[in-house]
Amino acid sequence: MKSHYKAAAVLSLSLSMVLGAAVPALADPATSVNNKVNYSTDVIYQIVTDRFVDGNPANNPTGAAFSSDHSNMKLYFGGDWKGIINKINDGYLTGMGVTAIWISQPVENITSVVNYSGVNNTSYHGYWPRDFKKTNAAFGSFTDFQNLISTAHANNIKVIIDFAPNHTSPASFTDPSFAENGALYNNGTLLGNYTNDSNGLFHHKGGTDFSTIEDGIYRNLYDLADINQNNNTIDKYFKEAIDLWLGLGVDGIRFDAVKHMPFGWQKSLASSMYSSSHPVFTFGEWFLGPDETSPDNVKFANNSGMNLLDFAYAQEVREVFKDKSETMTDLNSVLESTASSYNYIHNMVTFIDNHDMDRFQAAGSSTRPTEQALALTLTSRGVPAIYYGTEQYMTGVGDPYNRAMMTGFNTNTTAYKLIKALAPLRKSNPAIAYGTTTQRWVNNDVYIYERKFGNSVALVAINRNTSTPYPITNLLSSLPAGNYTDVLGGLLNGNSISVGSGGSVTNFTLAAGGTAVWQSTAPASTPSVANVGPTMGKPGNTVTIDGQGFGSSAGTVYFGTTAVTGSNIVSWEDSEIKVKIPNVAAGKTTVKVTTASSTTSNAFSNFNVLTADQVTVRFKVNNATTSLGSNVYLVGNVAELGAWSTSDAIGPMYNVVEETYPTWYYDVSVPAGTPLQFKLIKSNGTTVTWEGGSNHTYTSPTSGVGMVAVDWQN
Repeated sequence: MKSHYKAAAVLSLSLSMVLGAAVPALADPATSVNNKVNYSTDVIYQIVTDRFVDGNPANNPTGAAFSSDHSNMKLYFGGDWKGIINKINDGYLTGMGVTAIWISQPVENITSVVNYSGVNNTSYHGYWPRDFKKTNAAFGSFTDFQNLISTAHANNIKVIIDFAPNHTSPASFTDPSFAENGALYNNGTLLGNYTNDSNGLFHHKGGTDFSTIEDGIYRNLYDLADINQNNNTIDKYFKEAIDLWLGLGVDGIRFDAVKHMPFGWQKSLASSMYSSSHPVFTFGEWFLGPDETSPDNVKFANNSGMNLLDFAYAQEVREVFKDKSETMTDLNSVLESTASSYNYIHNMVTFIDNHDMDRFQAAGSSTRPTEQALALTLTSRGVPAIYYGTEQYMTGVGDPYNRAMMTGFNTNTTAYKLIKALAPLRKSNPAIAYGTTTQRWVNNDVYIYERKFGNSVALVAINRNTSTPYPITNLLSSLPAGNYTDVLGGLLNGNSISVGSGGSVTNFTLAAGGTAVWQSTAPASTPSVANVGPTMGKPGNTVTIDGQGFGSSAGTVYFGTTAVTGSNIVSWEDSEIKVKIPNVAAGKTTVKVTTASSTTSNAFSNFNVLTADQVTVRFKVNNATTSLGSNVYLVGNVAELGAWSTSDAIGPMYNVVEETYPTWYYDVSVPAGTPLQFKLIKSNGTTVTWEGGSNHTYTSPTSGVGMVAVDWQN
């Protein structure tokens, strides 16, 4: 049994209301240079806090919860926020080129030692929370956390926290005395336990078998007490908790287990964050296995307002470089297919291993596959995340061996030098941060790809075969004519190249196990929009437009055909514009920039304008019988309900766990305090059948969650 799952998330009320004097004052995070919502120029370093550095032994747990000799890897080892501060101050992280750290969930966890099959387990990983408004004392106090934020920001490093609103801690269906019975606290006040749950804070449908999305949402993950997000107390609690952490200066949130929470609730949560005074970059964890595809995964990434960890990318890279079970041609196919499927491909967080996977580096194996996978990730589309210790070639198969204590801080490993050389390019060359990806030369072992944005270009060549060099002929690129040296300086046996007129590269031999990066940057000749973030918001929210060639004087931003000028443009720089969303029709639209000299950019597609602030409503329909292969969907008068378009209808609705057939239900994010009209439809993928009668009507609540139940009209 897996006793602890994965992790992340993020919103705003006065900190003094929540914690009184417990939280010292912090500079307004909105004025920080780290207040960014687009992360393509960054390199994230993921840290399991307890397994990094023990900077303050005084906060280590005592007794059976702590292992000083690290003999039981399911106990606390002592890593803390002070230890991370130390590795920022001594230059280890900044020297490697890290510009963001993603740390374990910082909230208070249970202190009980839980025995599974004779082995003691603790919440060292941070995923057995009990109070989302307090800190994990083993990591430090609020003062320690703010010291971490301040130190990171002073060194131009952003701080991302894990946040896991899906569950609390292990609980037993039959034994209320097991561990802490999944107890949830609100700044020290007990909200409720898993048993005798009179306030409906938890789901009580047993453990999931992972057979369907519905089953995974409304049942427990393993023995973790599953939180009922369709509850007013829970909804308010998590929005307050996220605001608390954002108010401390957090720059990003990683939501745990987004596959296992109602999608509508998560969209309303994201909307609440983005409507606050400090919107940040968010991404969620939706696990995909090797070669697994999921339309629901893509749908979530394209419509929830949150980004995702790119498991499709990670699994393919592992198959190509680590296992050698697939080829470079397969890798190119995955890069092309994901770029087509995901609307916001530059926001997908790429990685090669993490705390829920075997370490990429295998014990006793060559380090070159790890180095090449890192080179690919650091020069590919998306936001690269590096798991702590990968630069030290740490090994480990399975939980908890993939979460060992950091083995050392050698700045002379090839992997460390590789990251140090490539990480800065994401800020200095927009082609690597935002560019399109084009395959230029490929066979089973060699992949040469080009990244291009405006007049900037990067060309990357990787030969995964460590025994066979390859002659490269007839290679074309967008690099201007000239000679180019390998950015890595031959670190991975790369070579220089010559480019002639028309982009023709002189024939050369790519060394066995060789990797090279060649680049050219040039000022923009026309304005180019690279990214808009967040990708969702209501009129009045502020979003950030990244790109180049915007000029130093303010021009005009267009949402569809609606122009934004004057005071609604918050700031205007050559590579970044902050702008307020205008009063424009809700739904997906384009964003373009016209400079002060009247030159218009490309269009950023699929920006999602919301009708208003969002709340979650459960829609339920009774007596909706269907034939085999048909499902029930919801459609209504606002964009959030599909705007009467059957192709954008919500669903398919569920009918097994919370309600049973022929009753169907779905939790949906809708505009708050809004008169809604809606109907139900049946669809088998080709034929749509509308219910009869008049439109159903319902006015959504102004806050919290709601529920509306209707009967199917024949």
